[in-house]
Amino acid sequence: QVQLVESGGGLVQAGGSLRLSCAASGRTFSVARMAWFRQAPGKERTFIAAITWSGGDTAYLNSVKGRFTISRDNAKNMVYLQMNSLKPEDTAVYYCAAKRSTVVLTTGYDYWGQGTQVTVSS
Repeated sequence: QVQLVESGGGLVQAGGSLRLSCAASGRTFSVARMAWFRQAPGKERTFIAAITWSGGDTAYLNSVKGRFTISRDNAKNMVYLQMNSLKPEDTAVYYCAAKRSTVVLTTGYDYWGQGTQVTVSS
C-alpha cells in the first residue's frame, strides 16, 4: 500500500500562487507515476498533471500548461504542484494520486490522497 497526504491548499486571490505538496509513504518503490487531479463542485474529477517517478517526464492538462508545474523529490518521497496565475475556475479540491504503471496517463490510479481545497477569489 501507498499512503498519500496532500497539503498546501487555501484561499488565494486571482493571479496569485500556491504550491501543493503530496507526501508519499509505504511501498513507494512500487510507484511508477504520480499525478494531480482536481474536482470542482458538481463536476467530475479531472486530470491536471502527471510525472513519472523515475525519469521525471511530465504531462499537463492543456488549460494549466504554462501556469502549473509538477515536480518530485524522490529522496523525500514528495510531489509538488506549483500553481501560478490562478483563476477562479481553478477552484476545486485537489487530489494527489499514484499508480504502479506508466501505461495510460489519466486513468487507472491505484492510490489517492484525501484532497486539499484550493479556492481562488475574483
